Amino acid sequence: MTKKQIKRLKEINEILHNERDWKKIDSHSLIMERCALEFKRNKENINFSLKKDNKYYLAAQCHQFTKNLLKHGYNGFNNATKEEIEKEGVCFNKYSINVGYSQYCKDLKRFNSKEEMFGFVIGYNEAVNNSKAI
Repeated sequence: MTKKQIKRLKEINEILHNERDWKKIDSHSLIMERCALEFKRNKENINFSLKKDNKYYLAAQCHQFTKNLLKHGYNGFNNATKEEIEKEGVCFNKYSINVGYSQYCKDLKRFNSKEEMFGFVIGYNEAVNNSKAI
């Protein structure tokens, strides 16, 4: 995402959050623009196409997973520190989650399908959210 798009996303969120009378603004257009910008941001590090109705949800889960890794690191078979993840980034491929920009970089975890990967990502996010509630 460009800096201009990030700025626009923040601007839209401010407008929608602060506006008391939604009849004064074209809220539908703003909400649709916000969804498009958030989807573009959320799928930046996903290296395959997302289709169907749940693409927005899955992209948001991958974005949340990346934020959780940046905050907590990853302690699995292939450990990755917060610093390593911040420096190299994370990418999502059909059969793996990797530290770096492609499927040929260091594997965090490998899967048999992208559905299995999404199940792991969603479960990880739920576990992190539930641990915060305790």
